[in-house]
Amino acid sequence: MGKSTLFNCMSNTRVETSSFAFTSSKSNMGMVNVPDPRLYHLEKFQKTEKIIPATVEIVDIPGLTRGASHGEGVGNKFLSDIRNTDALIHVLRCFDDEQLPHIDGSVDPVRDIETINLELQVKDLESVEKKMERLAKVAKSGDKDARRGLEVLELHKAHLEDFQNVRTLEVGETDRKHVEDLFLLTSKPVMYVCNVEDEAAITGNAYVERVKEYLASEAGEPGEQPRILVLAARLESEIAELEDEADRKEFLADAGLEEPGVNKLIRSAYSMLNLISFFTIGPKEIRAWTIRRGALAPEAAGAIHSDLQRGFIRAEVMKYEDFVSLGSEQACKDKGKLAVEGKNYVVEEADILHIRFNV
Repeated sequence: MGKSTLFNCMSNTRVETSSFAFTSSKSNMGMVNVPDPRLYHLEKFQKTEKIIPATVEIVDIPGLTRGASHGEGVGNKFLSDIRNTDALIHVLRCFDDEQLPHIDGSVDPVRDIETINLELQVKDLESVEKKMERLAKVAKSGDKDARRGLEVLELHKAHLEDFQNVRTLEVGETDRKHVEDLFLLTSKPVMYVCNVEDEAAITGNAYVERVKEYLASEAGEPGEQPRILVLAARLESEIAELEDEADRKEFLADAGLEEPGVNKLIRSAYSMLNLISFFTIGPKEIRAWTIRRGALAPEAAGAIHSDLQRGFIRAEVMKYEDFVSLGSEQACKDKGKLAVEGKNYVVEEADILHIRFNV
């Protein structure tokens, strides 16, 4: 509960919210600006007409109930909406309020996690079994690749039947191709957002502790702990409604917060998707661009415009820290802090790029 409220705090799209579970009957899409104070700091050294932050697309998918995988409610439609996403944010109700009845009759965030997991696992199992039927025919003719595919799918089937999520199954890089086309729901990274009462926005509460204990005891992501964020959706909604920056700062200070919780949520989601930002700066605009971590310079050029990728010659690179400490591009050149990089340069977080290209 609080999912649509948080969506409204983050997104440029407004959706209906109410005191009842499952307010929405359709998925809503919105663009979210990724909060980045560095862009405004850059403006101190490079005057500009506008500042454009990086964005991510977020979808508010109506709450899933028990039985959604069998088409309960409009479950199947929402499950296919989940299939098209890169990661999931699961908002958990972690507060008591007699005026807001829980659909299952009591507040229990661990049960809610298990309900969603089960629905997604059932759907994944169905996808895996369908593909196994298809591959079995090809494997009978002696096709080695199909046979290996069946073995890999068998591993996934056993894992799901054991009520485990696919993201906790360790699969070799070459074997992954056998399931990639299924876009399995439980293979997606998940962030858990504990929606608490206002007073618990900083400290959390007993429900949050239960969620942490449960997730710690689960067979977690290989080498990675599940992401957990604590915030109060009602408080976030009040912060979002304040347009004056001074009022907002005062409200945050009174609540004991340094920044709105949704800012942390957006940045965590960005990082969970393995995305980073690089910057371009100039008198017309200072802008953050989004690329996958590990992208090479030509791919970064392509994020700006496909012509820049096609005609890529080189990238002139300044590090953000160097630029703000030295104060200008000329100072970076003079101190040897402007590097000329070729096609194999791996772009790093907060690099300031100038792309040279010919068309």
